[in-house]
Amino acid sequence: MPMIETLYAISTLVFVVAGLTMVGMAMRAYVQTSRRAMLHLSLGFSLAVAGAAATMISAFITDFDGARSLLFVNSGLTTFGYLFVMYSLVTYD
Repeated sequence: MPMIETLYAISTLVFVVAGLTMVGMAMRAYVQTSRRAMLHLSLGFSLAVAGAAATMISAFITDFDGARSLLFVNSGLTTFGYLFVMYSLVTYD
């Protein structure tokens, strides 16, 4: 595997682990506080992680063909994820 693909896989895996850690922290905060904003926060991070993971898996399965489609899926899921994160910050009281 070329070096750039290895670095891409490693950085994506670090992102996924960090994102899932944030999801877990938000869910724990929801259980402790019952604030719905924490559910929105966890959903937002889940979508961002799903975008990164789906893109990486699809990229390796398709041998990086269809890069535009991969980027579209990644960008779309990440955007919706961050919209949920922003919503959680706006509605948190």
